Amino acid sequence: MPNYEIVIAFITNLLFVAVLGWYLITNLQWYDYKISRVILKHHKPHWHLVYFLIPFVAYYTTGKFFSIFFFFAVLPAMFFWYKNLDKKLVLTWRVKRFLILLISLVFFQDVLCTLKSACETYGVFMPLALAYAGSLAIEKFLFLSFKKEAKNKLRSMDKLQIIAITGSYGKTSIKNFVAEILSKKYRVYATPRSVNTIGGIIRDVNESLPSDTQIYVCEAGARESGDIYEITTFLEPQTVVVGKVGLAHIEYFKSLQNIIATKLEIMQSPRLERAFIHTSVTNEPHPKVTFFGDEIENVDARLDGTDFELNIEGNTLSLRTNVLGSFQTMNISVAAQIAKKFGLSDEEIQSAVSKLTPVEHRLQMIKAGGKLILDDGYNGNIDGMLEAVRLCSLHNGRKVIVTPGLVESSYELNLKLIDAINSVFDTVIVTGALNAELFDKNLKVKNKIMLGDKSKMQEALVEHTRAGDIILFANDAPNFI
Repeated sequence: MPNYEIVIAFITNLLFVAVLGWYLITNLQWYDYKISRVILKHHKPHWHLVYFLIPFVAYYTTGKFFSIFFFFAVLPAMFFWYKNLDKKLVLTWRVKRFLILLISLVFFQDVLCTLKSACETYGVFMPLALAYAGSLAIEKFLFLSFKKEAKNKLRSMDKLQIIAITGSYGKTSIKNFVAEILSKKYRVYATPRSVNTIGGIIRDVNESLPSDTQIYVCEAGARESGDIYEITTFLEPQTVVVGKVGLAHIEYFKSLQNIIATKLEIMQSPRLERAFIHTSVTNEPHPKVTFFGDEIENVDARLDGTDFELNIEGNTLSLRTNVLGSFQTMNISVAAQIAKKFGLSDEEIQSAVSKLTPVEHRLQMIKAGGKLILDDGYNGNIDGMLEAVRLCSLHNGRKVIVTPGLVESSYELNLKLIDAINSVFDTVIVTGALNAELFDKNLKVKNKIMLGDKSKMQEALVEHTRAGDIILFANDAPNFI
């Protein structure tokens, strides 16, 4: 093989493996670095065929012509694929370690093959496989090291009270409400945003948990059995909450019983003192359990706030909040009951609830350009979405909803959502392909816009909305879903 062909083959192989590695680690990051989920649970599996398998097979079948195919087909296709993603790769240290390891392995392989003239074609699968396996080993070692460090930090804070919160719906809202109310009397720190995995919690403890914190409020999420148990045995919380449970992530858990069993793993905390469990989870009595969900009365949920009454320890509290949505009364209720256990008075609880701030992207009201925008992008459960639809029905002007439908849920619940949308909205903008066929077939509204992805959403909003409209963004699923 002439020298220039060797150079071209060397560069092509190096770039090709790097591109496949970039595609792989991007997908792994989306799916919590679980290769089984990338392969078996991906929402757009045809991407693997187009951007991975076809180029991979072509590398071994097109010979010296692969360089042309790579530079004029594969590379441009991957560029435009990545450019149009709304959830791009975050260059964490884990990602950087993987990419550095991958490029080092493929460079070493190519140099060795070139010097020894031992390879008709440079390898693709081997450096990818070794980089993935090596990355797993490195991350496992670092995880155990960071976990030990975080555990030691928690043990050193011997007076720290830990509140762990799980459930299918409302975890982040409950966490924020608990933290806001208790902060009126204590030094409180809560996990940021939607950090709720064991890795994220360990990092949060090591990097962000202040040493003078009195109460640490932590959200615990799960995709499979054992996830909550792992978080629980790490944190050993004294107070736990299991919020409302439903068919969220049903494709992973397969049944509601499996979801409930996983959420109840939080009860296995060795330091458990008290637990607050929603009535949708279980009614089995337990000396440490307080059930919640049935103590709320006279709810008046409007677009300017929510009024309700709460029966707590024999007293009836009249509460008002700027937080929107009748379902949020349940989340505020358990936060108030926890506050009561931590010694806050009824007056302190009433005052704190009146000052609660809406959780970002969860029925958050925004006014812009004469339009009312109801940002419910981080809500993906049927109860919350139906309440958002009901709130929009209270608006006197035109009503517009932007949604991909329910994700990781059932056909029947999506039909229930569609029925509600049909009864309220004038315009529906459906984003993404996941539920597109179902929505296209069953929507009966005046104006229906189907978008394959969200890249043209801004254009659609400019064209189909005007001042005086209320616009609901319901469940802002990323493009890969």
